[in-house]
Amino acid sequence: MIEPNLQESKVKKSWGSRLRSLAVYVLLALALGWGVDIWRAQSIASGKAPELVTTSVQGNKVDLIAMSQDKPVLVYFWATWCSICSTVSPSVDFVSGQMQVVTVALNSGENKRIQQYLGAKNYDFTVVNDPKGEIGREWGISLTPTIIVISKGEVTSVTTGFTSPFGMWVRMLLS
Repeated sequence: MIEPNLQESKVKKSWGSRLRSLAVYVLLALALGWGVDIWRAQSIASGKAPELVTTSVQGNKVDLIAMSQDKPVLVYFWATWCSICSTVSPSVDFVSGQMQVVTVALNSGENKRIQQYLGAKNYDFTVVNDPKGEIGREWGISLTPTIIVISKGEVTSVTTGFTSPFGMWVRMLLS
């Protein structure tokens, strides 16, 4: 029979051991995620951001370099047909109320179709239409979704795939 104090000690050790293992797995997952981001971002614009001066599907003038002079701008490349984008777009819409966000809809059809999509999803973020993917090619985008943060005309952060609102805020704060 195991004495009560010895049994408590084993339970505490097993919980401590489990927490350490969990911490190691979380750190490994983060390191793997960062490594994948670095690998995927090789072709994406870096340094000075490409100019993007245009009109959004909502009819507003967009000048990314000018916008980024005072506060960072989160640029979100997405598509209506992208399944992962359907999980990231609500987060982008949420953070667009607190920070500057410009999105680029890649190969998603004409302005009217994008406006209908935005209306159906109740999204309020600014959208630049890129019906032929020309802006995406200029920026080196090969994967949707891609999020780029621009500060003072410079690309300061790039991430691809799923990103949480917390991840977006951290990237903006570090810019």
